[in-house]
Amino acid sequence: MTPKDLPQFTDQELLEESKKLKSFSIVNALLIGFLAGIIFYSIAKNSWGMLTLIPLYFIYKLVNDPKNKRSKEVEDLIKERNLN
Repeated sequence: MTPKDLPQFTDQELLEESKKLKSFSIVNALLIGFLAGIIFYSIAKNSWGMLTLIPLYFIYKLVNDPKNKRSKEVEDLIKERNLN
């Protein structure tokens, strides 16, 4: 399923897709927060090394996930169709 398919979704399918992506966003935010906590702990212990760099890499990968862009497109279509 590509983002080009989104405009062809029915209203119900679009709302279901929004629910799926919303739960994904919540889990994604929790993981980013957890990894940021690891980074803060590492800095507080005055150690700058793998314990800091590995979570930074994972945060980068989570932020640049294609599902985040798809979530924005779904929200725009919902607003466009007035489905709130």
